[in-house]
Amino acid sequence: MMDKIDKRDRAPVFRARLAEAMAARGITQAALARATGVDRSTISALLQPGTRLPNAQLAADCARALGISADWLLGLSGRPEPIADLLAASLTLTEAPRALIDERIFAWHQEAAGYKIRHVPATLPDMLKIRGVVEWEYEPQLGRTAEQAIGAFEDRLAWMRGAGSDYEIALPVHELRAFATGTGYYEGLSADLRLAQLRHLQTLCAQLYPSLRLCLFDARKLFSAPVTIFGPLLAVIYLGGHYLAFRDTARVETITQHFDLLVREADVGARDMPAHLDALCARVGESR
Repeated sequence: MMDKIDKRDRAPVFRARLAEAMAARGITQAALARATGVDRSTISALLQPGTRLPNAQLAADCARALGISADWLLGLSGRPEPIADLLAASLTLTEAPRALIDERIFAWHQEAAGYKIRHVPATLPDMLKIRGVVEWEYEPQLGRTAEQAIGAFEDRLAWMRGAGSDYEIALPVHELRAFATGTGYYEGLSADLRLAQLRHLQTLCAQLYPSLRLCLFDARKLFSAPVTIFGPLLAVIYLGGHYLAFRDTARVETITQHFDLLVREADVGARDMPAHLDALCARVGESR
């Protein structure tokens, strides 16, 4: 954040930043004068000590010609990039194809290798699913290439698990309950597959803790859209057909704080997951 600059001190800041931007872009006084539609003597005067700030129109014209932010030129911002460029760099909207692990998600995981990954999935986390559940869920999209697609999926998951990243995953309590009972999204999934999946989760939670931490929050108290936070690098919100990705520090930190609140307020913490999963397994077994 910029410290507040007294109005009397902005003229020297303007002169210094104008000269800096001109030098960085190799623009002469004559060229800037042509680009802004003023006399060369006007630009020369702006660079002289003791000159007052120019009017808003000329300041904006200089900023536009130099491809910088007028706020930065006037000492009101610490970043020289125009706001449109900052937004474009910090926020992206990309397509989210209905697939196993698409190239964009995998690239983000590669970029964040070694960092802690925080994740609120849309369903069960893909990287924790057994093969039978993957086949059931993605069959409409995989078609005749199911075997190849699932093989590639498993290769990607193996890389992600070995990338040195810790994974903290938060799920709504009702998601695992619906899975165990075969209701809602999971209607039609056989009891045998549901039981095998829950036992697989038990094994992973026992073997990989604390590198893998899974907790459950009550969605009646706290809501979360599907989101993945790749360390301090970026935070990605899943919209269904698109990913909304933020790279600016402030938004990544805000979304991280949201995730950490889910963990703090979780009804079932990571240490309690084995017992909770055991109870769900028993519930599935009773319904067979």
